[in-house]
Amino acid sequence: MRTHFTGIDWIVLAAYFSGTMAIGFYFYRKSRSTEGFTAAGRSLPGWVCGLSIFATYLSSISFLALPGKSYASNWNPFVFSLSLPLATWIATRWFLPYYRRTGEVSAYAHLESRFGPWARVYAGVFYLLTQLARMGAVMYLMALPLSVLLGWDIRTIILITGVSVTIYAFVGGIVAVIWADAMQSIVLMAGAGVCAVVMLLGMPEGPGQVFSIAAANDKFSLGSFGLSLAEPTFWVVLIYGITMNLQNFGIDQSYVQRYIASRSDREARKSVWLGGLLYVPVSAVFFFIGTSLFAYYQVHPSALEEVRTAVAVQKLQSQRLDPAANPDALVEIRENLTQDEIGDKVFPHFIGARLPAGITGLLIAAVFAAAMSTVSTSLNSSATLLMRDYYQRYVNRHANERQSMRVLYGATVVWGMLGTAVALLLVQVTSALDAWWTMSGIFGGGMLGLFLLGMISRRADNPAAVTGVCLGMLVIAWMSLSSRLPDDWAALRSGLHAFLIPVFGTLTILLVGLLIGRFRRAGQRAKIK
Repeated sequence: MRTHFTGIDWIVLAAYFSGTMAIGFYFYRKSRSTEGFTAAGRSLPGWVCGLSIFATYLSSISFLALPGKSYASNWNPFVFSLSLPLATWIATRWFLPYYRRTGEVSAYAHLESRFGPWARVYAGVFYLLTQLARMGAVMYLMALPLSVLLGWDIRTIILITGVSVTIYAFVGGIVAVIWADAMQSIVLMAGAGVCAVVMLLGMPEGPGQVFSIAAANDKFSLGSFGLSLAEPTFWVVLIYGITMNLQNFGIDQSYVQRYIASRSDREARKSVWLGGLLYVPVSAVFFFIGTSLFAYYQVHPSALEEVRTAVAVQKLQSQRLDPAANPDALVEIRENLTQDEIGDKVFPHFIGARLPAGITGLLIAAVFAAAMSTVSTSLNSSATLLMRDYYQRYVNRHANERQSMRVLYGATVVWGMLGTAVALLLVQVTSALDAWWTMSGIFGGGMLGLFLLGMISRRADNPAAVTGVCLGMLVIAWMSLSSRLPDDWAALRSGLHAFLIPVFGTLTILLVGLLIGRFRRAGQRAKIK
């Protein structure tokens, strides 16, 4: 079994990495102004911005975590993708026209004009926390296959990646990120197709065996259609997907910058539809890869044992223990591995052990480049927000171009360091996809609820918004922390699935704000009479 790079793989990886970095340096001159660094001069075609939006979804999270989830369980997380068409339509109907009309590069300027400075600060802080969680998950998942193939410690790979991606974002700005996204999304789609074909052809009884084994194990299930709110049922994941995708398209700084970067309203609409709808079938391919992996290892049990051993070794090494010196611990870990623990690691092992030389290098290069692209997007949007919403708003209202660029560069470096630190913490988690979804839901903080309140209701004023946000934050804190209460306080636990945290946070802010706004308006009318 080949578990290391060949010379061809190294050449492919080096060439791809060099080409990606070259894009950043090529666009250096176009990113030396705040307008170029944050909005690409507002001159890009819609198809490029659309592929960039698509690539924002199609990160190493999709490439590795989605197959891991369908391998370990079923297609339940695919329901998240099914919510995208609705979110895309809403985005093109309401969100995009607003941002294009105002021309404001900050996604949260609307909140300040509607409710005051506090609302802009509130949304900005939680957006920045969400990006830290995203960067950490992406870099961690990218480091998984490289650690398997190269035999390097995963922490070392994360550190190298963090430095590289920070340099890339520092030099290229948003214009380089968007063009690199377009190229990398095409490579990743091609790589996914190659993997699916190799697995189907590797079945002893032909491709049909994948479907028979998957059907016998209920691997294509979209989850329970029951009404329980304590489990990730079809409805829980669907509601979560609608909420998070509305948050992505409506108030995510990364997406708003792509709306602004498009050269016309028509091109901007094209970018949203292309990015949103393309992800649905492509994500299905990634889930199918996970299902095919399950079938493949069912008929190749010796290969599965090799995977289990490699995962156990990696887990022991993460505890800074030498597997050779601790054989009993290695056996114990190996025998007690869960499906979830194997899930995130099984696809990287397949790439390293079963794909032809050269193809392995290309796929790993694509995963690495996708991580660079996604993280650099988060770095650029976070730096933009820190410069526009905090530095220019509160520190130096009359900042010149040179001062603003210094802030952009400094924020990029600091956020790169913090994102790398989060990735190092994720080394200890069981499922990176669950960790990312949970963190993004918590850090989302109900931002969507405040934004929708400002767009939907003219009656809701500042007191209504403040009250809604305070109650929404209490709900989020309760749902996030109550599971840790001691048994004596078990009655106070929420009992709701973590995916519902952003849903209930959003609804609380929106409904409380609407009700208080209505009562206050009625009270004001009564006083006038």
